[in-house]
Amino acid sequence: MKKNKKIIYGYKKNNYANYFKYFYILTTLFLSLVLTFIYYMYMPIDIPKKAKIPSGSISHVVSELDKQGFSVSFLDRYILYFMGEPKAGVIDFGDAKSINRIDFLNHIVNLSPSHVSNQLTLIPGETLEIFFEEIAAQTGLNKTLLFQEYKKLSPYPEAGIYADTYFIIDSMNEAQLIKFLIVQSEAKYTKLAKKYQGSYDVKEWQRILTIASIIQKEAANSQEMPIIASVIYNRLAKNMRLQMDGTLNYGKYSHIKVTPERIRNDASSFNTYKNYGLPDSPIGAVSQEAIDAAINPAKTDYLYFVKNSSGTHTFSNDFQTHRKAIESGN
Repeated sequence: MKKNKKIIYGYKKNNYANYFKYFYILTTLFLSLVLTFIYYMYMPIDIPKKAKIPSGSISHVVSELDKQGFSVSFLDRYILYFMGEPKAGVIDFGDAKSINRIDFLNHIVNLSPSHVSNQLTLIPGETLEIFFEEIAAQTGLNKTLLFQEYKKLSPYPEAGIYADTYFIIDSMNEAQLIKFLIVQSEAKYTKLAKKYQGSYDVKEWQRILTIASIIQKEAANSQEMPIIASVIYNRLAKNMRLQMDGTLNYGKYSHIKVTPERIRNDASSFNTYKNYGLPDSPIGAVSQEAIDAAINPAKTDYLYFVKNSSGTHTFSNDFQTHRKAIESGN
C-alpha cells in the first residue's frame, strides 16, 4: 500500500509540474502578445499633412488610407471596430511628420474633419490631355504645370496614371498631385508586372501599356478585350498594319471621330493605317482588364473585326468574310 501511495503521489506531483509548465507557457505567450500589441499601438508612423477619410465601411476607409500613403494594416480594421466608426472628411495633422498609431486612430474616430477634399476619376481609355483639362477645371490647378510635373516623374508619355478614382486633398499643388497619382499608379503597375512577368521592366511594360491602350479604345466590353488582343498579336505576327481607328484617338483627338482625311494627313506613329507595328507609346489610360488581355490574349485566328448592329464586334479570319460582315452590318 505504501508503495502505491508513493506512485500516486509521484503521479500527482508530475501533473502539477505539467500544469505549471503549461500555465507558464500560456502566460508568457499572452504577455508577449500584449507587449507586441502595445508596441504596435505606440509605434510612430509617418503621415502626410492631411488625410482624406471617405464615407463607407471601415475596410474601405483603411484601404483608402493605404492608397494615400499611411502605414495601415489589417489589424487597424479590427482595432477601429472597437474604437468606433471613422467620420468622413479631411483631417489636418498640421506640421507633424509622424504620430503614434493610437493617436492616429483616435484622430480618425474622434475628430470632426471638414469636407474639403476632391475626387478625381480617370476613365479607362481617356488621354492625359482631357484628364488634365478636367483637373484644371475642377481644382483650379494649371494644366501646363500638371503636364510639366508629369513629364518629370512618369516614364511613360501616356498611361502613366492608372485609370481609377482618386481622393485628393484640396491644398495639393500641381507637383504634389502628380506625385501622388504617379506613386499610386507605379505601385499598381509594379504589382501587376511582378504577378505576370516576375519583375517590373519599364521598357517591356510600356509595350504592354501600348497594346492595352489599343485594346481599351477598340473593345466594346471587357469580354471582347482578349479577342481584340488576339487580333493585334495575329496582325503583328503576319507583319500586317494594325489599321485601327482607336490608335488615332490620342491626345486632344481622344473623342474626335476618325475620318479619311485624318488617316491621310496624320503623320504620327499613332496612325496605324500608314505605319507598321505598334505606336511609339500608349494612347490613353488603361484598366486592369485591358492589361490582363494584353498579357493573356485569346487564342484565335482572327485578323479583322468590325462593329455590328448590336454595338459589339464581328470577328473574321479572312478579308472576304470581313467584307461580308461590313456589308451586312451584323
